Amino acid sequence: MKVIGINGSARKDGNTAILINTVFKELEAEGIETELIQLSGTNLKGCMACYKCKETKNNTCVIKDELNGYIEKLLDADGIILGSPVYFADVSTEMKAFIDRVGVVSRANGNILKRKVGTALTAVRRAGMLRALDTMNHFFQINEMYIASSNYWNHGIGGAIGAVEEDVEGLETMKILGQNMAHIVKKLK
Repeated sequence: MKVIGINGSARKDGNTAILINTVFKELEAEGIETELIQLSGTNLKGCMACYKCKETKNNTCVIKDELNGYIEKLLDADGIILGSPVYFADVSTEMKAFIDRVGVVSRANGNILKRKVGTALTAVRRAGMLRALDTMNHFFQINEMYIASSNYWNHGIGGAIGAVEEDVEGLETMKILGQNMAHIVKKLK
């Protein structure tokens, strides 16, 4: 069993990564392997709407960057965590490019992510996280995935790198999220 975490932050190892790693600790405690992919510093571009993926039907995008390697990892995973900081009340541009392109490739190939477990989380300085969570959850829904939840909205509060570690409630929400995701992944296996 494996869960891939996608850190959509422009900051490598920042607050979003801290939150994903908090979820990972719970998954790993349940014997689930984890891997973090950080979109920071990548060359991901947005979807060109060329729809070549609908012609080739080979689970890939024709744009030559890191995305096809990520898609391979997602196909081998049982679960996917999408994590993004909140930028202007939505996901980062890196996360949006990831969602758009993976989503089109998935749907062009018969919803290749169908029946995997997904969950979204955000690192937020102050507000706007519900729209960002909604954006990521729609990715899971259109791909026919199961969505894991926690006992509150999946977010941690903090602006400066590391500040989310002071958000006790946010970290507890992530722990419960990890436990719930582990439960679903194990039940589906």
